[in-house]
Amino acid sequence: METTEKQFAQIVRENRSTIYTVCYMFSKDADEVSDLFQEVLINLWKGFAAFEGKSDIRTWIYRVSLNTCISVDRKKKRHKTVPLSMSINLFEDNDADTRQVQLLYKRINRLGPFDKALVLLWLENLSYDEIGAVMGISAKNVSVKLVRIRELLKKMSND
Repeated sequence: METTEKQFAQIVRENRSTIYTVCYMFSKDADEVSDLFQEVLINLWKGFAAFEGKSDIRTWIYRVSLNTCISVDRKKKRHKTVPLSMSINLFEDNDADTRQVQLLYKRINRLGPFDKALVLLWLENLSYDEIGAVMGISAKNVSVKLVRIRELLKKMSND
């Protein structure tokens, strides 16, 4: 394997949970997560040679992951598809904590792509400065937007 490929593979290994988390927030099932994950990897590989290290590698990965997921989400809305479904879901868990997380996930999923990305980065424990760097806004703007998003999430019903 060439050194560039080794570097890329190492970066993916170190950041796969970050990529997976972003994909999970923009998907509705495990197959969609896998598809998004592959799309993100393709886009990371395409942009890897152009990455100049001006920002933290994690910030770049978040940015590529979010942009990829948002783009795929927009394409899905333009081209309605019928998902294939199985009669069994091995990822379901019915304890109280899981139900709470699922309710929160459903509410977050109803947000717009930008707000959804902000919440995701906040849930990943990034600082407001880091979130701002990824999203291209100021830390103060991150703070204001998160307060508004939290209020919106509280007001949403559990439908």
